[in-house]
Amino acid sequence: MALERTFGIIKPDAVKNGIIGEILTMIQKDGFRIAGMKMRRLAKHEAEAFYAVHKERPFYAGLVTFMTEGPVVLLVLERENAIARWRELMGATNPANAAEGTIRKKFAENIERNSVHGSDAPETARQEIPFFFSSSELL
Repeated sequence: MALERTFGIIKPDAVKNGIIGEILTMIQKDGFRIAGMKMRRLAKHEAEAFYAVHKERPFYAGLVTFMTEGPVVLLVLERENAIARWRELMGATNPANAAEGTIRKKFAENIERNSVHGSDAPETARQEIPFFFSSSELL
């Protein structure tokens, strides 16, 4: 199986709670190589554009506010079957439904403040990675 890349975000709640290192350790122990990583605070227009697919949903405004309230860690992760494996490691969006040992089960506060984001399909990863990373920033 060929190597695949996916996109991830360690969200403001996890950064604020000081668990970046624990999440990165879980990622690396699961066999991912970190091909790109940077910490920054998202501008409102970036969060709006990034989450535009949810614009008509009732949670959109709150999501944009949440994602701009503090710094995030942006990641490009690589391994075989990276997209599916990252989704599995993150756990269900609602931490109450997440499997034991997943990031969201261990760290998420609730369905909205759920510590991490990840691409849900190859097409999404192909859009999300270049939204935040140029090819020269990836190893």
